[in-house]
Amino acid sequence: MQQAATAFADGPDALEGILLGIVDDVDRAVREPLEVFPVCHHSPASATAMARRLREKQPKVVYVELCEDMAPLLTELRNCTLPVAVQAFASEADGFPAAWAPLSVVAPLTEASAEYQAIAYALDTPDVELVLVDRSSDHVFQWQARDHRTPGPATAEAPPAEEQAALHGDAVGVKIGDLRPRFAELEEHLLHHGRVRHWSEWWHQYVEVPLGDSDHHTYRQVMFLIGSLFRRLAPGDPERVRVDEDRERYMWTRMRAHLAASGTDPADCLYVCGAFHAASRVAEFGVHGADGFEIGPRTATPWQYGLIPSSHAAIEAQFGLAAGSVSIAATQWAKNVRRTRVRPFRLTGQAGPRQPGQPRKPPPTTPGASEALPDRLSGFLQRPPALDGLDEAELLGWSVEIVRSARRNGYLASTADAIAVFETSILLAGMRDRARPTPYDFQDAAITCIEKDRVPGRRDVRRLVEILMGGDRIGRVGYDALPPLARDVHDRLAPLGLKPERRGVQRALLDMTARPELERCSDVLWMLHRLMPQGAARPIMGERRLGERPIQESWDLALGTHQRALIQLGYEGVSIEQVLEQRLRRVAHDPQTTAATVLEAVEDATLHLPGHRLADELGRRALEVLATERSVDGAPEVLRRIRRLLAYYRTARPTLPAWIESFVTTGYAHYCTLLPTASTAEDATVRQVSAMLGFLFGMEGLALSLGCDRHQLELAIAQSHPQEPAKVALLWAAEVHLGRTSRAELRARCDGLLDNPLVVPSYPHYLSGLLHALEPVPQLADFVVEAVSNAFSRLPDPVLLPWLPTLISTLRAGGTELAPLLIREAGRTFPGKLTALDAWVPPWQGTLAAPPVLPPPHGGASLLTAHPATCTAIAALLGCDGSWEPAGPAGAELVARHPDTAKALEALLTTG
Repeated sequence: MQQAATAFADGPDALEGILLGIVDDVDRAVREPLEVFPVCHHSPASATAMARRLREKQPKVVYVELCEDMAPLLTELRNCTLPVAVQAFASEADGFPAAWAPLSVVAPLTEASAEYQAIAYALDTPDVELVLVDRSSDHVFQWQARDHRTPGPATAEAPPAEEQAALHGDAVGVKIGDLRPRFAELEEHLLHHGRVRHWSEWWHQYVEVPLGDSDHHTYRQVMFLIGSLFRRLAPGDPERVRVDEDRERYMWTRMRAHLAASGTDPADCLYVCGAFHAASRVAEFGVHGADGFEIGPRTATPWQYGLIPSSHAAIEAQFGLAAGSVSIAATQWAKNVRRTRVRPFRLTGQAGPRQPGQPRKPPPTTPGASEALPDRLSGFLQRPPALDGLDEAELLGWSVEIVRSARRNGYLASTADAIAVFETSILLAGMRDRARPTPYDFQDAAITCIEKDRVPGRRDVRRLVEILMGGDRIGRVGYDALPPLARDVHDRLAPLGLKPERRGVQRALLDMTARPELERCSDVLWMLHRLMPQGAARPIMGERRLGERPIQESWDLALGTHQRALIQLGYEGVSIEQVLEQRLRRVAHDPQTTAATVLEAVEDATLHLPGHRLADELGRRALEVLATERSVDGAPEVLRRIRRLLAYYRTARPTLPAWIESFVTTGYAHYCTLLPTASTAEDATVRQVSAMLGFLFGMEGLALSLGCDRHQLELAIAQSHPQEPAKVALLWAAEVHLGRTSRAELRARCDGLLDNPLVVPSYPHYLSGLLHALEPVPQLADFVVEAVSNAFSRLPDPVLLPWLPTLISTLRAGGTELAPLLIREAGRTFPGKLTALDAWVPPWQGTLAAPPVLPPPHGGASLLTAHPATCTAIAALLGCDGSWEPAGPAGAELVARHPDTAKALEALLTTG
């Protein structure tokens, strides 16, 4: 501290003034008749000292530095599982810049928070009043506007930006005891000389651990010292300092007004505030401070209040703490409770284990303000902390548990690694000039000794240590504290007979035939499946497609486990339909979006939202995106989704939407333009070119009816000159579709490839192109069956066997559309019984039979004359009367005289 003061003072004479000023600040705070209790945000040492002091003093009024308009919500903490956050939310900003909306303020609470100990004591102790004295949520944004800065969450050291929005959204966090240097140079100086990596580790090593079992007077004087030191050494931005001083004036003004109205003796009160504000020098400080500070009125912004689940990770992200620091603080809190035997306070009825035992009779009260208080600060600063046996036992337990956890996660850890972690932790603490290893030393030692060069599973050792220290504990709130969207979801799922707030997986069975009202529950579940993380609402049986409504469904629901994600939707809207609409618009208007992605949004809007307004709006956006694309990467997905949408609109609506007609015409011209380039480009795959041709050929009829020119397609095919064998075969199929090549010519080309020894090794690539050709030209299925059969019969094994994986992968990639065509055509071509396969001759391998030898003219009608009954019966059936003439040589004179007709008929029958 002395080195920091020397380094950042304005001169050699300024250091003496700073140190004397710190002494004055500590003395002033200690002598205040209304006891000031300085705390640090989520500090176990502060919580321990708070619990001890409340049992000793038993104040009648507890003033807490927390937004005064959040007071009515604190009784709802009985129905919560910590950590939770008290929230003030406003969807409309009346009196603030519109860009700030929605406005949100949160104040997270954990069991290791001094403010929670004070709240639990005040709410559960008769005749004790709890008064929140900090500025209201509305004033938070008023003073933020006065500071001309856009509000937002604090910048965290470790968590990414998306983690902040996923937990607390863009809420402004209310801090009690923000003890941190106000500029980077001072913090860097302390971290360097403290041999630590981040501020959370410095605070744990040099403040948290030494104060964990200190007495009340020592704790207060040390916290006053730190608060005064940070105020006098580089207080930071002048505007921020002015806001801090106004907060102090605000709180003391509220406390003096309450004391005057209630007549309470200041000696029976306790003021819980941050150590930074406890060492204040404003004129309004104290019960005898100056009056005159005016508190402005609130704006017309309608504020709503509630409790939301919080977590250790959310607190770390929003308040700029290191990852895992809150979990380490929870472990330190449990350790302090065991060591000091202090019984913490817990609200009656709150979930979680209660501390055993009853409060003992309070000891005699501490000396009053008029009595001289002992100087505990000097001795504390000179006394080094000692490593006791309990710390060694704890470190040994951590080493054993981290090895066991590492083995469960795939690491090759053993007892030797546990010993190495234990010894390395002590070694690192000694290298960093620490009296005993901290959890941060243990974390570094575990990473060094266990992780080594790779992470075999999903979790690295750093995450395993965080879990060992308590993990990311997630709170839970009751129904009444949920936002409107979450309550609406619970109400709409009530017919299922489940308990959405229960953690774990629950099975829901929906029979819409027997209970038609469950169809609305199905709509909600499908939207939750679309909006929430995987596992929150997972369909087991049933699916939702365009134009189809399922009869029965089965779901696995875990809404209680994902309560935080459900409440997060409440930040985006008041109903899940509104949230889904906003997200679909956000996806569609993203700068990196593609036409396929927008078409997917169109399909989701059609499936889940009533009406066609949003679907038509997104469809017009898809048209804009398609016109600007210069690649064909998304052609297969575009073809698949536009086909599905066309089929739906043709059956569900009397006419096609205008946007889809424009999409077809624009896509027809777009893909005609890109086809010559894509056919020769190396980065364009045969599947993408096939999808382009599928769009052109499949939408050709509709496109031509809407005014497109077929010559544009013919020119695109003529200008395409691919070199890759698969694309060449695909182009051959396109020429057959356009009538530029006959099937006989295509068959001759394939036979020529098989007859050429130099081309035979690449023949499977041509077949792959023909397989992809089934997408744009499905009528070639019989020819593809013929080509594949010829390949299996004529290709040598060294060429055929390596090609089989390519064939399988091709069919798997397009199996939904291609495989049924091939199977159906093969069923028509091949014999239905195995016994007939030996004598079966493929139709494409049949040869012209030799012309039959005509019988002599005189024997042409011998069969008819030998058995006349058949002809007589047919004649009678047709109503013809007649008699038989005697047989003669002229019975087949016509056939013998004109044989060309019979030969032509024979050729037609044998070659067809």
